[in-house]
Amino acid sequence: MSQNEKLHKAVELTIGAGYQLDKEAFEFLSNMATTEDPTEIINRAIQKIESLKEKPLFIDKTFLEQLVKEQEQAGESFPQQLKPLQTLPETPPITGKGTFRPFAKEVDARIKIIDNPAEKLSSSGTIEDYLEYFQDRFKRIEKLLRQRMDVKSAASIIDALKSPANTRLKVIGMIMEKREAKQKILLTVEDLSASATMLVPQNAPDEVLKKARFLLLDQVVCFSVVKTRSNLLVVEDIILPDIAQKSPHKASVPVYAVLTSDMHVGSTKFQRDAFNRFLLWLNGKYGTEEMIDIASHVKYVLVAGDIVDGIGVYPNQVKELETKDINEQYRLAGKYFEQIPDYIEVAIIPGNHDAPRKALPQPPISNAFLEALQENRSVYSLGNPCTLSLHDVEILLYHGRSLDDIIPTVPEMDSNHPEKAMKLMLQSRHLAPIYGEKTPLSPENRDCLVIERVPDIFHAGHIHALGYTTYRGVLIVNSGGWQEQTEYMRRLGFVPTPGKVPVVNLQTLEVSILSFC
Repeated sequence: MSQNEKLHKAVELTIGAGYQLDKEAFEFLSNMATTEDPTEIINRAIQKIESLKEKPLFIDKTFLEQLVKEQEQAGESFPQQLKPLQTLPETPPITGKGTFRPFAKEVDARIKIIDNPAEKLSSSGTIEDYLEYFQDRFKRIEKLLRQRMDVKSAASIIDALKSPANTRLKVIGMIMEKREAKQKILLTVEDLSASATMLVPQNAPDEVLKKARFLLLDQVVCFSVVKTRSNLLVVEDIILPDIAQKSPHKASVPVYAVLTSDMHVGSTKFQRDAFNRFLLWLNGKYGTEEMIDIASHVKYVLVAGDIVDGIGVYPNQVKELETKDINEQYRLAGKYFEQIPDYIEVAIIPGNHDAPRKALPQPPISNAFLEALQENRSVYSLGNPCTLSLHDVEILLYHGRSLDDIIPTVPEMDSNHPEKAMKLMLQSRHLAPIYGEKTPLSPENRDCLVIERVPDIFHAGHIHALGYTTYRGVLIVNSGGWQEQTEYMRRLGFVPTPGKVPVVNLQTLEVSILSFC
């Protein structure tokens, strides 16, 4: 067995036993490999760790140096035959037999931050701020609606109420109340001038009734209505802001982006072994030939929030925390990030488990925590949401907290298919239409959650279920995560799909799903 093969074997043994080598430890092991068998050093290290009360997640250089020193002082040599404690699964196989020559290493990164709204936060939380926030939302979505040929001439609510009976017209409004009774739907809708009651009658066409049932509170839409003799407006059709069919931008070279989220480092449910296999794969040391070929083209890793599990986020979380200090959680997360090859660009946004404020838009993870993340490699830390381009492919990156509000509210939505709710966000041209439920919104003077710029890829997480689809030229991806079912998830009846990673070819926008479980 060659020196390189023994080094790869030592890494496999470390991962198989449930641990990880940090960067300095790996370099130390590489240097030692010229005179010692690294597999024997790791076997002895694992035996020693197993005897400890508190077992580290990472094996560092100091630990290995001390181990070698103790062996030398005792006059012992490393035994030649030690049975490995555990090996990785046979399928897919560990590779590393040949030299890994990543195509992406030869390609210059082309990453551009298009919109990072959390850089301009200004709210003081007053009533006036909330008024300004919702007025801004209405004006900007109204403008998007009026770009449609069938909505250009829409009237104000006050003009509609002044119209003669049986007048047909279009009205743009924000939905303030929605009531369903006896198969009919009553809506209270307002604009900047007035409010009105609208009726979707039980004899309305099925398509209109379905559209009405999908409506969300605080959503801005256009209604085709008939004015009655009273001030009631009868709805004949509902027009969403929606997005037009588009031809997406594509990269000129075959570089890939890994879309992932919800690592939840610090949780006992974090799938450490699967994530270690993912890191080995990025380094060309794990997977089938096809998987290794994909790895060679990976130029970007985008993480859509919940880097760590945080503290006190859900009931009784403390019982499922392996690390109860959020600073330590970020330090451990940094140890994982440093294993990603340095030619791969990493961009992260926060989620509701991360350190920044919970209200949207969320600012980037602060420098106090970034230090631990960026100790050995640079990371783009952006706000939630944000828009960036990779080789001209525009990506809207959003953690996805509002999925908790949309999925239980809308018929035909469920947690196993988050891409359906994400499609509704695009149709609504807003990331979090509903106010006052589980998703806290900050009353900024500009509503940063309006989707004015239509992306090529819409990437979110939060819901811990993998799902993807294409809608009118936009690739929609919810990336699942890396956390097994928690007790809180079990009580809610939710079964996650961890360890599955969507990888997008930016030249074709084709998606490959790789499993590391």
